Amino acid sequence: MKKIFFAWILLTFSVLFAAAQTVAVEADNQFWSDVQLTVPMTKKFDFYLAGTFRFGENATRSIDNSISVGFIYKPNKVLSFQSFYSNIEARDSRGRFRTEHRLNLRANYPFPFKKFGLSHRSWFEYRLRSPRNSWRYRPSLTFEKDIPKIIPKSRLFVTEEVFYDSLLKKFSRNRFTVGINRTLTKQLSLDVFYLRQNDGFSRPGDLNVLGTSFRIRL
Repeated sequence: MKKIFFAWILLTFSVLFAAAQTVAVEADNQFWSDVQLTVPMTKKFDFYLAGTFRFGENATRSIDNSISVGFIYKPNKVLSFQSFYSNIEARDSRGRFRTEHRLNLRANYPFPFKKFGLSHRSWFEYRLRSPRNSWRYRPSLTFEKDIPKIIPKSRLFVTEEVFYDSLLKKFSRNRFTVGINRTLTKQLSLDVFYLRQNDGFSRPGDLNVLGTSFRIRL
């Protein structure tokens, strides 16, 4: 049953990847950075806080800043759910900052493989913004592999993510990410990654992104 479900996930992502490929109207090189804080509250609940900063126009100008707050629920050792609110300040096509509020729900399920990690994440987000509210569905598949012989206390990760937009009524965006996670201390880890985005409906659509993500767990 697990093999059938895994095969279905791979087939689905192959179809969605092809559907999300469009001709982009603009391109940009960007730098993204975020800090994530997780604080255990009980055996099943964690408090979650994150701040994100993005720089565009060849990483010379602030284009997107956000703060998120919420909770993570872990009903068992495998499955986890994350519910959080995000307040986002992002530049529009005229270069002016606009405020957006998002209600997010994510579910993550890891597949039981011993030699490497593979997980599926489903992400629903409801976007409250002018002139129209909308929602998006963002499924992703992540492969992880420990690389202690190359970099101690590190693992390689590769993620494929697609976006379904309720306004466009189609899968309109694709993101491919490859990076390395390094454990720095018992409470701190760092992700360094490259992300490639293709989106023919946003401006800019094609993105080359270098990014960092600091993860703190108290």
